[in-house]
Amino acid sequence: HKRSTLILSSHQENLAVFTRPSDSAQLLKDHSPVREDSELDQLPKPTPNLEPPFIGIRRDFLNRFPQYGSDIRDGVNPQAVATILYLTLAVLAPTIGFGGVLGEATGQSMGVIETIAGTSMSGVLYGLFSAQPVQIIGVQGPVIAYILALYQLAKVTNLPFLPLYACTGLWTSAFLACFAISSASNIVQHLTRWTDEIFSVLVSFIFLSQAIGDVSKTFTVAGPANTALLTLVTSSLTFGTAMVLKTLNTTRYFTKSIRKNLSNFAPAIGGFVGAIAARAARTNWQIVLPALSLPSQLVTSSGRPWIVSGLTQANVWLMALPAGMAAAILLYLDQNITARLVNHPRYKQVKGKRTSVLDGMHLDLLVLSVVTAISSLFGLPWMCGAPTRSAAHVRALAIVDEKGETQGTVENRVTGTTVHALVGLCAVAALPRQLIAQVPKPVLSGIFLNLGFTSLNGAELWDRIRCLFKDKVVEPFNKAGRREMNRYTFAQLSSLFAMMAATQSKFGVVSPLLIALLPVVRWGLIKARVVSKDSVDVMDS
Repeated sequence: HKRSTLILSSHQENLAVFTRPSDSAQLLKDHSPVREDSELDQLPKPTPNLEPPFIGIRRDFLNRFPQYGSDIRDGVNPQAVATILYLTLAVLAPTIGFGGVLGEATGQSMGVIETIAGTSMSGVLYGLFSAQPVQIIGVQGPVIAYILALYQLAKVTNLPFLPLYACTGLWTSAFLACFAISSASNIVQHLTRWTDEIFSVLVSFIFLSQAIGDVSKTFTVAGPANTALLTLVTSSLTFGTAMVLKTLNTTRYFTKSIRKNLSNFAPAIGGFVGAIAARAARTNWQIVLPALSLPSQLVTSSGRPWIVSGLTQANVWLMALPAGMAAAILLYLDQNITARLVNHPRYKQVKGKRTSVLDGMHLDLLVLSVVTAISSLFGLPWMCGAPTRSAAHVRALAIVDEKGETQGTVENRVTGTTVHALVGLCAVAALPRQLIAQVPKPVLSGIFLNLGFTSLNGAELWDRIRCLFKDKVVEPFNKAGRREMNRYTFAQLSSLFAMMAATQSKFGVVSPLLIALLPVVRWGLIKARVVSKDSVDVMDS
C-alpha cells in the first residue's frame, strides 16, 4: 500500500510539473519555430546604402571617442615601441621612393619634400581624429599613377599643372565629404573577397616589384660586381632576419618573454642587422652602398611658394570637375577597402563597438576629405588608406599566443601618430636626417620585401595561387573542385595584371573605374558560367 501510494504521488507530482501553465507555455515556446519579437530585434538588420545626413559620422564619433584616453594609455608599452621603430622605416621608404618618382615625372612640381610633408601632416591628423587609428594612410601607387596622368592631361590641354591639381583635389574633397555625410561608405558592404583580395594583392605586388627591381637593377647597370652582390646580401639579410624572428613566437626557443620581444622587434632588428653588414663591408672592403638622402631644408622642390596660386581660372575648375570625381572614386575605394581589411574580425578589435567592417568608415572618410583639401591647397600628394602598411601596423600590434593565433590587438592612437610625426621630423631636424642617412637603400628593399610578403599572409588569393602547384587542393577550396578553383584564380590574376598594366600606362587616369568594375567582372564570370555560383560562394565567402 505504501509502495503504491508513493508511485501514485510521484506520478501525480510529475503530471503536475508538466501541466503547470507556465512550464507548458515554455515547452511550446522552446519547440516552436516562431521567434519572439525580442529575439527578432536582436537579429542583424541590413545596413542601408545611404543614411540621413551626418547619422553615420555621429555614430562613429560616439562609438570611438569616449575611449580616447585608453587609446593613449594603451599605446605606451614595449610592443608599441617596436611597432614605431619598424613602421617609421616602412612608411618613410615608400614616401621617399614615390616622392622621387613624382619629382622626376612632374619636373619637380611635386617631389620628395612635398611627399614627406603630406605624409606627415595627413598621418598625424588622421591618427588624432579618425575612428580607426590603427589604419595607416599614405601615398599609394595607384594614386601616384593618377597624379602623373593628371600631369599629362595638363600638358595636353595647356593648363598649369599645380592649379589643375589643386582644383581637382578640392572637388575631390567636396565629393568625399558628401560621401561621408550621406554614409555612402555603406555601399562597400556589397564588396566581397574578390575585390578586396585583388586590390590588396595588387598593392603587395607593387611593393615586391619595387624591391626586386631595385636590387636587380644593380646587376644591370655599369658598376663594381661586389656592390651588386653586397646589395643582394644586405637586402636578403634584412628580409630573412625579419621573417625568421617574426615566427620565433610560435617556437619553443628561449623563454616566452624573449620570444615575444624578438618577434615584436623582428623588422627593426632585421633593418639593424642589414645596416651593420653594410657598414662592415664599407669598413673592411671599402664597398659603399647608396643611402637614403633627404632634403636639407623644408622648402618646396621647385622653390615655389607653399600655397598653390592661380585658382581663379574658370576653365581650370571646369576641367578639374570630372577629374575630381574620378579621383574621389579612387580615394573612396582605396580608403574603404583598406578599412575592410583592417576591421576584419580575425584581428579581434573591440574599441568603437566593432560589430561590422563598416564601423568608423564615415568619420574616417570625413577626416580624409579635410586632409585632401589641405594637401591640394599646398600642392602635396593625396593620401588614402594604405593596405600594405595598414596590414603591417595591425599585425605588429596583434596579441598572438604560442600557437600563432591572434587573441586581440593593441588598439591605440600613439603608434600611428608618432610614426608620422617622426617622418616629418626627418625633414626638419638634423639628427633624424643624419640617422636616416646611415640606412643603406638595400635595407629598405629588404623591408619592402617583408612588407609585401607579410601582407600576403591571410589572403586566400595567395593561398589559391600556391594551390596551383600542389597535387591536392586544401580546405576549403576542395569543396569547389580543382577545375573551378583554377578558373576562378586565373580570372582574379587576369584582373590583377590588367590593373597593374593600366596603372602604369598613359591610361592610368581610368584606374579608379577598373577597381569599381571588379564586382561586374565577378558577376560576368557567373553569368557566362565560367565558374558556378556555388563555387564562387565557397571561394568568395
